Amino acid sequence: MVKKPKWVVEKEQAKKARAAETVWLFGLHAVRDALMNPRREKLQLVVTPNAQAKLADAIEAAGIAPDVQDPRKFQAPLDPQSVHQGAALEVKPLDWGRLEDVALGDGTRPPRLVLLDRVTDPHNVGAILRSAEVFGAQAVIGTLHHSAPETGALAKTASGALERQPYLRERNLADTIRALQEMGYLVLGLDGEAEVTIEAALDGIRDRAVALVLGAEGPGLREKTKETVDRLVRIDFARGFGSLNVSNAAAVALYAARP
Repeated sequence: MVKKPKWVVEKEQAKKARAAETVWLFGLHAVRDALMNPRREKLQLVVTPNAQAKLADAIEAAGIAPDVQDPRKFQAPLDPQSVHQGAALEVKPLDWGRLEDVALGDGTRPPRLVLLDRVTDPHNVGAILRSAEVFGAQAVIGTLHHSAPETGALAKTASGALERQPYLRERNLADTIRALQEMGYLVLGLDGEAEVTIEAALDGIRDRAVALVLGAEGPGLREKTKETVDRLVRIDFARGFGSLNVSNAAAVALYAARP
């Protein structure tokens, strides 16, 4: 019998692990939005009587039988610090499909994407998803490794946006940037030391498809990323102190790059 190469075995194991992966969402808002999302595969719902009453319409719409528990003995496997508000829902991660399809846009306006270079804090990614939804971005794209996975904390911070805003995680960021460039995207990397502002870089070409790449707080964009993007740009600050956390920077950049 021929022995499979190690890389084939590892790939198969990773695929099985992803298939078995589940996420516990918590908090009334995040649980309600997931229950109302027909794309979301729901596995089990744990609620207190009070939360059950507040979510009654969503529970009925989802067609799921809840496990109603005493609030003093809430048994969902959550971090003890989680503010669950008496509601926890086990789900499968969302599958938003292929990058090529998501990045095409809807045909009504030039698409905007947000790419994340090693942004690992789920609260930051959740806030970025929220901003991306508000400003009409096509998707937020992280990497398979070194980026925040779908978690309850991310969903709670996203305040429902996780159910509506595509969040893809691609294997290699540089390859993703090159694929978008081949599709016709202008890829701009945010760097505080850049010579031009976002507005100046887009002057006269706002009808282009644009992807904005943001790095983690502190290290910023990696050198490989800087070399791969079309241009480095900065947010124009009014005073000498120019620093925003990555989720705020994403919101400002999306506004500055609006079609």
